[in-house]
Amino acid sequence: MRLLALILFSFIIFPAPNAQSQERLPDVPEALQALIDKGAQMRYLGKKHGLEGWISIYQGQEQYYYVTPDGTGFVMGLLFDKEGGMTTLTQVRDLQAQGDGVLDFLAEDKPADNMSQLRTETNEAFTYKSPAERMFSEVENSNFVSFGDPGAPVIYSFMDPQCPHCHDFMEDLREGYLDNGLVQLRMIPVGLREETMAQAAFLLASPDPQERWYNHLDGDGGALPAKSSTNTRGVERNMLLMDSWNFNVTPMTVYKDKNGKIKIVRGRAGSMADILADLPS
Repeated sequence: MRLLALILFSFIIFPAPNAQSQERLPDVPEALQALIDKGAQMRYLGKKHGLEGWISIYQGQEQYYYVTPDGTGFVMGLLFDKEGGMTTLTQVRDLQAQGDGVLDFLAEDKPADNMSQLRTETNEAFTYKSPAERMFSEVENSNFVSFGDPGAPVIYSFMDPQCPHCHDFMEDLREGYLDNGLVQLRMIPVGLREETMAQAAFLLASPDPQERWYNHLDGDGGALPAKSSTNTRGVERNMLLMDSWNFNVTPMTVYKDKNGKIKIVRGRAGSMADILADLPS
């Protein structure tokens, strides 16, 4: 990235090529004026996918910005097309192709080859994901508590503390699979009522969630306190994840099978043995 920064720096400090100078470039939008006030150097990348792109260089660091159509806001980062290709890198290459004396000097280090390598590495890192893959990635990054052997095959399950079907599913798992180290459950606590929202939040914050949950299953009414002062933001995030993928029942179990296919089980699983046989060993 150091070479990329050097190339971009040359674009900004030295005069733009004639091809661009013949066209009137847009003014730096108001949303980015604060960067200029700090002393950043700006260069226009062009308009792609409805967004105008800019590079800023400040204290030797480049950043990429894409301005909203109304010009009042911006997002910072790299822009990708629907196939996962890095649009930002294409825009930078277009600037590089305009060339000038400084770029000819940099060409001795074969910047084009290095940028091609960067594009290959970046596209591999940002491969386009199917909806199921995106969903599973979001599930993996949810707020969860773990039960069972950390080295065992993993399943994820959205559960409400007062959901009777969740209790039944946990009993299915508890002795035959979790206690025997055959599977790892990553429970994603949710709350369908205010009371269970607080209980789920307490479980997330507890230093002993497995013991608390098992005591709750065994009828201990105080194992999961439902205090109104409990911070529920972690559970709210889990609820948003459920809503965004139209997961409208609990338990809702998600896992990746031995062939890499993503599976969803709505409600209490009919056969945990079948799920275990479907998991990677």
